[in-house]
Amino acid sequence: MTSRAAEPPRTVDPHIHRRRWYILGVLVISLLVVVLDNSILNVAIKVIADPDEGLGASQSELQWAINSYTLVFAGLLFTAGILGDRFGRKKLLLFGMIVFGVASFLSAMSQSPGQLIAARAVMGFGGAFVMPATLSIISNVFEPHERARAIGIWSGAVGLAIAIGPITGGVLLEHFWWGSVFLINVPIVAVGVLAMIFVVPDSKDPRPGKLDPGGVVLSIAGLVALVYGIIKGGEDSWTSPAVLLTIALGVVILGGFVWYERRSDHPALDIRFFRDPAFSAAATAIGLVFFALMGVIFFMAFYLQSVRGYTPLETGLYLLPLAIGQLIFAPRSAGLVRRFGVRAVTTVGMLVVGAAFLSFTQMDRSTPMWFLCGVFFLQGVGMALVMPPATNSVMASLPREKAGAGSAVTNTVRQVGGALGVAVLGSVLSSVYRDHISGHSVPQGADESIEATLGAAQHAGPAGAAWVEPAKDAFIHAMHYTALGSAIVAAIGAFVVFRWMPRPSDQAAPRPSDEVRENAKV
Repeated sequence: MTSRAAEPPRTVDPHIHRRRWYILGVLVISLLVVVLDNSILNVAIKVIADPDEGLGASQSELQWAINSYTLVFAGLLFTAGILGDRFGRKKLLLFGMIVFGVASFLSAMSQSPGQLIAARAVMGFGGAFVMPATLSIISNVFEPHERARAIGIWSGAVGLAIAIGPITGGVLLEHFWWGSVFLINVPIVAVGVLAMIFVVPDSKDPRPGKLDPGGVVLSIAGLVALVYGIIKGGEDSWTSPAVLLTIALGVVILGGFVWYERRSDHPALDIRFFRDPAFSAAATAIGLVFFALMGVIFFMAFYLQSVRGYTPLETGLYLLPLAIGQLIFAPRSAGLVRRFGVRAVTTVGMLVVGAAFLSFTQMDRSTPMWFLCGVFFLQGVGMALVMPPATNSVMASLPREKAGAGSAVTNTVRQVGGALGVAVLGSVLSSVYRDHISGHSVPQGADESIEATLGAAQHAGPAGAAWVEPAKDAFIHAMHYTALGSAIVAAIGAFVVFRWMPRPSDQAAPRPSDEVRENAKV
């Protein structure tokens, strides 16, 4: 402790340090536009599925509208982080914002589900350069003793976007066409780009690594094959040879990616990072909590609108407690970690998230809405106790020069976890729903989802009226299975962080690797 205290602390440029909170505010704007889009999409998916008001997208196409963004985003994060470290994080941030804005306009103008999926993939390309840049700039602008608080505010911005997104989406859908939920991004991007030009400083790694096109290709191919196989499993059959072969192909390619990265002298993802148990546990917690969260949010939009009959605006308002829980507790998580330790806080957070998911299994067609709001608030609190401490644990494990790589890891596991959550839990939802609705004379194709069944019932006239109530019951039955799966995933996350996150006694003294990193800083 004495030798460490005697070392001169690494300080940020005084001019940058004085305006660090303004910089954080601008970075939050760029974060908002990326998260806002996905939270808006959650209340718009029912309208997009409508053949009259929207694009008539199937549940599989809706999942791909979400996952096309996520797959491109996650696949390019490694390269985006390295490019930011090499060429400058501000430059890449501006590039990503402009691409994201253009792709938002293209999404709004889409005339078919295929066009929307393609435009969303371009949005993912832009977003891949935005998210890692914001977090790595924070790590270079704030000193270590303030970084946890700044990351807490950064995470709280996610909660703010969750609050603003559904409500904004609901207002837009009540007054405009479905494409307005994407068009709203354009003015936010314009304001963010102007603010970045004048406020945000540039930074980069003085010793950047080489690019790794082989690793990027392997990661994208593996993720696409894996998620595509999971989605097709929910649509067709989990025992289908084509489905099993596609999933196996994805696993093999991702295994090849790990093998390739371990032997590369300039890996896109340095596998050695994961030798640190705290780093691995924190990254795993982020991935698992988003796996569960995104799957739940996907089915809750249909529960509130298709089963309970609420409008998109009302759906957004009922999601507000989730955001409030995050906004209140995310900035305070750093203080809780100082008092109780990161292991205790993240473990409790994962258990709270799991309890919230279990509560969804008790909901039916007449559950009081105050109960639902309470569960959403509990879910937001749990998220706030997991995300900021876990993210800070990952970033604190690496030297500042590699902030882009650390940010890429946290954002990758979050996005891949979310993509797999929508794919796996969405597939479970489809499979259970289809099995439960069988026997009610629903035509083939209309038994894929509750929205497809209700749409067919509306066009079938009096004969279709008999399908409405069974469809709602089948969806609730499927929702319970999906929520239970989410709770199990959260319980696994709680075990992981309790087992491998550092205890308070471990945090009190610096690890040898920390000493080396401090001495290596320039």
